[in-house]
Amino acid sequence: MPHFNIGDTVETIDDVIKGVVKSINGNDINMLSDDGFPLTFAAHELVLIADDIRVSNYEVAKIKKEKEIPKRRKTTVLKSKERTAPKMEVDLHINQLIKNPKSISKFDILNLQLDTAKRQLDFAISKRIQKIVFIHGVGEGVLKEELGYLFRKYDNVKYYDADYQKYGLGATEVYIFQNF
Repeated sequence: MPHFNIGDTVETIDDVIKGVVKSINGNDINMLSDDGFPLTFAAHELVLIADDIRVSNYEVAKIKKEKEIPKRRKTTVLKSKERTAPKMEVDLHINQLIKNPKSISKFDILNLQLDTAKRQLDFAISKRIQKIVFIHGVGEGVLKEELGYLFRKYDNVKYYDADYQKYGLGATEVYIFQNF
C-alpha cells in the first residue's frame, strides 16, 4: 500500500479525479480535487502521482473527451426516382408571391408570375441547376401557355409536364442543358 503525505498529488484509480491530499485519517485520505471539491477516498483507491510522470490518466481522459469523435451519421440511400427529382420548385400561385392578391388586376398577376418564372429560371441557369419545376396550377391554362412561350425563348431548355403523381396537371418541369 502506498504511503501518502499531505500535499501529495493523487489520482483515483477507477475515475478521472485528480487532486491534492489535505488530510489523512487512518485509511481515509481527504483530498481537494482540481475542480475545488473536498473528497474522501480509501487509500487503496488512490495512486500517487510522481513528478516525473508527464501525462496522467486524468489528462488523458480530459484530452479524449475533447477529441471525442462524433458518431457517424446514417446515410440515406435515395431511390432512383428521388435521385432524378428536381432540385428546385417554384410555386407560381399568386397567394405564394404576394400578401394581398385581390388588390391587383389579372393582367398584373400574370405579369408578376411570368417575371418570377423568368427570374427563377435565370437563377437556375446561373447556378447550374439542371431541373426546376414550376407549379402553376390547372385553372384556364393561360399561365401554362405563357410559360411555354417563355421557355421556347431559351435554346438550352426542354420543358414538359411534371410528375403527375406528385403535381397532377398543374406543374411544368424544365430541364436545363448544361454546356460543359
